Amino acid sequence: MAKVIYYVASSLDGFIATEDNNLDWLLSFGFEPFQEHYDRFMSGIGGIIMGAETYAWVRAEQPDTWDYGTLPCLVLTHRNLQPPPGSGVRFVRGDVQAALDQAAALAEDRNIWIVGGGNVAAQFLEAGLLDELWITYMPVALGSGRRLLPVTAPTGRMHLTGTTQFNGGAAELRFTTR
Repeated sequence: MAKVIYYVASSLDGFIATEDNNLDWLLSFGFEPFQEHYDRFMSGIGGIIMGAETYAWVRAEQPDTWDYGTLPCLVLTHRNLQPPPGSGVRFVRGDVQAALDQAAALAEDRNIWIVGGGNVAAQFLEAGLLDELWITYMPVALGSGRRLLPVTAPTGRMHLTGTTQFNGGAAELRFTTR
């Protein structure tokens, strides 16, 4: 059965971006140490769900490209946005269950990646729809910013299922929510 996975990088103090959505702190680590691991993760992904802020950030940073090709990508939004030409981007309104149902149909029994941000992941977790969290902790503290998982109440206990250490001091922790 396909899983819904929040796959994300975080500072040690639990932030995925600065207050102004800047990721320079993360991008300074480069992508080379993580490429093979990321490629393995992506090989199991059949669909993406992201929030409108994440989508807007990606489009602003890479206005002429779309790294996810035709992979189905549902963007949760109430805004009128435009998809990149030839992409698999679709815009959806409504609750996370409806978005997940649509993404699952498009993903064809492959996993669904919750790209972001933390608010979207928290909605899926609080609705009981998030199966796993794959968090790569980067060896840096930000002090403030966009929280990793801004839930509105304490969650149930999560279970550590694996770890991966990367060159440069980053470490990924994988948790199940059940």
